[in-house]
Amino acid sequence: MDNQISKQASHLGSGWAFPVTFSAGNYQLQLSAYAENVNDSIHSILMTRRGERCLEPQFGSGLQQFFFRTMDDTLKGEIIDAVKVSLLHNEPRITVVSVNVDFVDLSNGLTEITVVYIYNQANTRHNYVFPFHIKEGTNLSH
Repeated sequence: MDNQISKQASHLGSGWAFPVTFSAGNYQLQLSAYAENVNDSIHSILMTRRGERCLEPQFGSGLQQFFFRTMDDTLKGEIIDAVKVSLLHNEPRITVVSVNVDFVDLSNGLTEITVVYIYNQANTRHNYVFPFHIKEGTNLSH
């Protein structure tokens, strides 16, 4: 059964796990494969600022520009557009079906970004939930 799954998902590839870690016993680099590798890639794209990678200045989503903004419908739309565009340009294995932004905790700035996507070669539907904090790195009380 595992061999059948690996043949079906092999087009998704494999690579370094995110965040980059090493196994405790043999000090080897942790790898991720298939669906986990796609989710690691999505996470990496959403966490990266545009211009942060010298040789790939367009890589990333630039979600950090939305820190400290008023949590309203305008912000939701801007986040949705940023996520869709960044995944379109940086993750060729998937097609984004929809992006939903929910302000889960207004007082703490917690926002959940849900990305629904399909694998291009398998046409199977999946989703990824990304927790994003609008008030990241602050001690704001309100």
